[in-house]
Amino acid sequence: MSLHIVVLAAGKGKRMNSALPKVLQPLGDRPLLKHVVESAQALDPARIHVVYGHGAEQVQSALGYLDVDWDFQAQQLGTGHAVMQAIDAVPDDARVLVLYGDVPLIRPGTLSHLVEAAGTDNLALLTVLLDDPAGYGRIKRGDDNRVVGIVEDKDASADERHIREVNTGLMCAQARHLRDWLSRLTNDNTQGEYYLTDCIAMAAADGVPVVAGQAGSVAETQGINDKRDLACAERMLQRRQADTLMAAGLTLRDPERFDLRGTLHAGRDTRIDIDAVIEGEVVLGDNVHIGPYCVLRNCTIGDHTQVLSHTVIEHAEIGARCQIGPFARLRPDTRLADRAKIGNFVETKKITLGQGSKVNHLSYVGDAEIGANVNVGAGVITCNYDGAHKHLTTIGDDAFIGSDVQLVAPVAVAAGATIGAGSTITKDAPAQQLTLSRARQVSLPGWQRPTKDSPEHE
Repeated sequence: MSLHIVVLAAGKGKRMNSALPKVLQPLGDRPLLKHVVESAQALDPARIHVVYGHGAEQVQSALGYLDVDWDFQAQQLGTGHAVMQAIDAVPDDARVLVLYGDVPLIRPGTLSHLVEAAGTDNLALLTVLLDDPAGYGRIKRGDDNRVVGIVEDKDASADERHIREVNTGLMCAQARHLRDWLSRLTNDNTQGEYYLTDCIAMAAADGVPVVAGQAGSVAETQGINDKRDLACAERMLQRRQADTLMAAGLTLRDPERFDLRGTLHAGRDTRIDIDAVIEGEVVLGDNVHIGPYCVLRNCTIGDHTQVLSHTVIEHAEIGARCQIGPFARLRPDTRLADRAKIGNFVETKKITLGQGSKVNHLSYVGDAEIGANVNVGAGVITCNYDGAHKHLTTIGDDAFIGSDVQLVAPVAVAAGATIGAGSTITKDAPAQQLTLSRARQVSLPGWQRPTKDSPEHE
């Protein structure tokens, strides 16, 4: 039987108190809905149908690239009504798995078991036991312990509210049955909505077996209703990702203080200290050490490189056995060859730094091509912007740039050249020579430092 997955994602999410639709709220730097669709895709379904409504333009703008069928729900009249928007596109002989765009931590393995439980003629329902079931629909069982229905929290009696087994909303059934049940739904309830859960009682009455399976963990079924729920889910997601990475060999100094907001590929014996943030796609080689409070965004870092604390690296390529930081910022298009060094309070942008070269402290180097074994002293600035255009600075192998030098681009420093400290270089510096640009030092005899007038003269 083919599998069609329907994701309900039309809700507004009032309790989020946000202009962003609920399903676009970020979890691990990806929208909630994208997490759900990724889990659905892992089951290799025939089609995924996303029922959307509130914030339609925003949802389409953010996630329109997803390989799904988009079904618009103009009025949000309940979960049953939402599934009605997609069911016409599903053939009778298919199975239908219903998911929710605000339940992002569900695992593909759990969904696969749910589909298997549905078999060829069952209705499979995912349930969970909660110590505090308030707000959730309760599972009603008959004398033989079989599921006979679900009662929503607002419609439950005092006795029914003591039931701890609750509905997660995730279910799987044959399309031919589901289409019939949906056509018979009414909105005769306190909310005036068409509840998908009413299909459970219909299935029991029609003699369709209702199979209730338990989720692997409560966290998998956690719905996101407000920013507190979102924060809890973030920590659950981060711990899940941390556990997966540690199982593969990554050392995390404290997995509770680790944030991955993208993808991370780490080699053997690589270590990440506390409160590091990984964004986009990051690749770390073997024996890489990332210090505390670092931010890595879309970068590649070679074997045995050390990144010291409070360093930001974005869209950069770092070679092997480099040392970076602390308090360094490597901006986009920074490329470091092996054994290069970037020290504290150094900012780079769109540069190549050759093998063994170093920019140790308090410098800005942008739009530059720097050779091998070059020393760039403290306080050096490449003056690359004239107010309208960026210009290139070129420094040859084995050059020495003294402290507090300004290199006014476009300018070239040839191989082996030395630039004296405090110089402003506006012309090309020749190879193997000392180039200086300083005013003559003078001392003025008899000069007196100004002093404030005494109080009686003020």
